[in-house]
Amino acid sequence: MENVNESVCLSGWVQKVRKLGAMTFVDLRDRYGITQLVFNHENNPELCDQANKLGREFVIQVSGIVKERSNKNKNIPTGDIELIVSNLVILHASDVPPFTIEDNTDGGDDIRMKYRYLDLRRAAVRKNLELRHKMTIEVRKYLDSKGFIEVETVLLHTPWVKRNVGKGTPTNNSSLPYIRKSNAIEV
Repeated sequence: MENVNESVCLSGWVQKVRKLGAMTFVDLRDRYGITQLVFNHENNPELCDQANKLGREFVIQVSGIVKERSNKNKNIPTGDIELIVSNLVILHASDVPPFTIEDNTDGGDDIRMKYRYLDLRRAAVRKNLELRHKMTIEVRKYLDSKGFIEVETVLLHTPWVKRNVGKGTPTNNSSLPYIRKSNAIEV
């Protein structure tokens, strides 16, 4: 186990809050997975009260000491440890999302596409983005090693441009907004 008895700072989204007597447990999700946070009302009642007000998808930053869990969770990579929280900062309070941000979500395709920025937080989607990123890097490295250069073409993307391209004067067209095609997200 790494980082046991070390002081760490984590940031991420609140996945779940569980209250058990004088203890509050929060599952914090970041791009690396889930980490259990522990708040003890007997040790710090104000901090525990603050944790009890957390909702799903709140963005928080916590610091504390990493401890070995007494009841390990073998279902998650960080299931052997937990963070005994000494400081909590709510970076952003969130409304309740329209679907759960989990691999087996209760959101249908239509609602997930409407709230795509939330769907991108799911582990399955993140893994696909990471794979695409790594493959793109490898393809670019290979082509670079063979002497190719990458030329980024401009993609005019606004509805005004699509309607009016070629209808204006060159000075008007040259000042139009654009994005690089390599920065466009293709869905």
